Amino acid sequence: MAMMEVQGGPSLGQTCVLIVIFTVLLQSLCVAVTYVYFTNELKQMQDKYSKSGIACFLKEDDSYWDPNDEESMNSPCWQVKWQLRQLVRKMILRTSEETISTVQGKKQQNISPLVRERGPQRVAAHITGTRGRSNTLSSPNSKNEKALGRKINSWESSRSGHSFLSNLHLRNGELVIHEKGFYYIYSQTYFRFQEEIKENTKNDKQMVQYIYKYTSYPDPILLMKSARNSCWSKDAEYGLYSIYQGGIFELKENDRIFVSVTNEHLIDMDHEASFFGAFLVG
Repeated sequence: MAMMEVQGGPSLGQTCVLIVIFTVLLQSLCVAVTYVYFTNELKQMQDKYSKSGIACFLKEDDSYWDPNDEESMNSPCWQVKWQLRQLVRKMILRTSEETISTVQGKKQQNISPLVRERGPQRVAAHITGTRGRSNTLSSPNSKNEKALGRKINSWESSRSGHSFLSNLHLRNGELVIHEKGFYYIYSQTYFRFQEEIKENTKNDKQMVQYIYKYTSYPDPILLMKSARNSCWSKDAEYGLYSIYQGGIFELKENDRIFVSVTNEHLIDMDHEASFFGAFLVG
């Protein structure tokens, strides 16, 4: 009876086969579940990054990007934006350089060859006294009667090594401005006293130098003045004194500047002692 029950049950080999089949089925099921899971996760990640990438361009992502934050720098969206920004900057810079080069090239073509050889033109003038005393000073009844002193009309502007004009011109003792800007203006006048001294006469002289400018306003405008009171000894054969002054002033196109003095009969218009000038500083 016992032998019949043993023979009716599954054998050892069949049990092993069943176990193997069950194991294979279980592994297949696990693989299938894992595949489905990871496929779903991958699809979700792709959708997320795709949406984030589109948001970078559509400005749907309003999150704050901190360039000092390592997490922000590692973000794909931040990297896309940074690379796009760099590309746009390079294109703008290249376009600007090409435009500037084209404009400068056209300007160079419009400039005469002689001017190109000379380079940038300076704006300056240095004019000196002239020994010719005739018409050196303006007449008392001239249009400068509202200006103190007597205007010096005669200046030398083309003496080699001593005087010159560059983008300024001289007219009736006045330097005429062509370019607006700030100018350093200066002048020196040389006074020489030499005459016979009479008894009981005071030998004192007041020497004043004025620098004026003419604008659209009808009256001249005083820019600077310098004065000297001197009393020379009656035993001296002659006395000498020079007055120098200078300063920076804003001048406009067609403004005119000039020098006037008191005791004009004492002026010595030697080209090395009396002079007047201006130059553009900015």
